[in-house]
Amino acid sequence: MCAPTLHLMCGKIASGKSTLAKSLAEEHGAIVLSEDQWLSRLYPQQIKSVADYVRCARQIRGVLGPLVIDVLAAGVSVVLDFPANTVADRQWLRGLADSARVPHCLHYLDVDDATCRARLHARNALAEHEFAASDAEFDLITRYFQVPEVGEGLEIVTHRIRQQAGSPQ
Repeated sequence: MCAPTLHLMCGKIASGKSTLAKSLAEEHGAIVLSEDQWLSRLYPQQIKSVADYVRCARQIRGVLGPLVIDVLAAGVSVVLDFPANTVADRQWLRGLADSARVPHCLHYLDVDDATCRARLHARNALAEHEFAASDAEFDLITRYFQVPEVGEGLEIVTHRIRQQAGSPQ
């Protein structure tokens, strides 16, 4: 049996983080904790702005952080489908693995903006995701995105996805 590991997701909106999180959970016998699910269920119809998101996400982190540490310490791998999209986010998330004394793996989805935007439009049209971001929200949130760097002390696995000419993805 493998040692429990904390898997972290880094990627822009609609880059495929949730899809990869589910796949990793199956592959590693891990549980998935999804920020979008927690936010949509605990704060239905309450997240109308980026400021609302930040406030609510901070509250969820205060509750889930100790739970993640306990689950990891109990020997179960965790896939956190939370955006590890800034240095500060990644420091907090890595701190969970450090507190539980388990390894971590940051999965960076390197997907270009055009592909993410096309996926976002398709996802919004299906109305199956907890949140539908507009192009303006995509642009605003993407401005804060920071590509992870080796100097952050993270174990990084990069997943490169490029849109092929003519494919809508």
